[in-house]
Amino acid sequence: MFDWIQNFADWLVFNIFGMEEGKHLTEALNFFFYDTIKILLLLFVIIFLMGIVNSYFPIDKVRNYLSHKKLYGFEYLMASLFGVVTPFCSCSSVPLFMGFVQGGIPLGVTFAFLVTSPLVNEVAVGLFVGLFGVKTTIIYVVSGILLGTISGAILQKLKLERHLTPWVKDVMANAQREQNVFHEEKQSFMQRLPVIWNEVIRILKGVVLYVIIGIAIGGLMHGYVPEGFFEQYMGKDNFFAVPMATILAVPMYSNASGILPVAQVLVAKGIPIGTAIAFMMGVVGLSFPEAMLLKKVMTFKLIGIFFGVVTLCIIISGYLFNVIL
Repeated sequence: MFDWIQNFADWLVFNIFGMEEGKHLTEALNFFFYDTIKILLLLFVIIFLMGIVNSYFPIDKVRNYLSHKKLYGFEYLMASLFGVVTPFCSCSSVPLFMGFVQGGIPLGVTFAFLVTSPLVNEVAVGLFVGLFGVKTTIIYVVSGILLGTISGAILQKLKLERHLTPWVKDVMANAQREQNVFHEEKQSFMQRLPVIWNEVIRILKGVVLYVIIGIAIGGLMHGYVPEGFFEQYMGKDNFFAVPMATILAVPMYSNASGILPVAQVLVAKGIPIGTAIAFMMGVVGLSFPEAMLLKKVMTFKLIGIFFGVVTLCIIISGYLFNVIL
């Protein structure tokens, strides 16, 4: 499917740049050009398709529905699915999370959204298809949705509302149902198209630098790091590799477009895919900047509980990935 891109990268590196095959720099540049073209093309197509979906997706209606309907546990799954169609990193998800809290949505449901949104979205899916294939992408998407759903349900059972800040409690006490009017529903597809296109360009502009930096780092690792280098520390024989990778990832901060190319190279260098994905999930789904933003609505104790539950779920997911794939 992507042979023409590989041929173009080979032509560019060997014919135009005249570089010698087998050299470290040659391998790094070839990887960089191939992955950059492939990923940007996939991102464009998937973001455009998801833009069409989002233009018909009534965000405020979903928020009101989750606030005022008894869904017998399915509200966590619905919040996770909503997280899938919102293309945010962990920090960008926080303002919408605050809006959910203000709208009176149960805390566990808002957590389900907050967990899934940075992990599974059109950017992450586009990268995953290009880097790991369709089968792994499907498993990853399903696991990301389940991770948000289960984390949200667990956090709701812990009854943590008392650990919200006074500001949030005041807002929730006065929350009322919002009346929403969606002018978009009356628009034709051609009328929506300019808005969809502008959103595609906006998202691409926001992620393209991360994509290039991530692929550049991946290219350097691909070209210069010897085979098996990481495997001696995080290989299949090291039972603690998954929790170690997850915990080490938490202080870092990146979105999926920046860290996935790095995860791809880690896998190529011998790290089990579940360990690499656990590392990626930790970087994307949990971060110190996110914790600082959440301080507006949560006490440090609640932030610690949230991070702890999600970290545990990521570690379990990592082990399951290593078994399945």
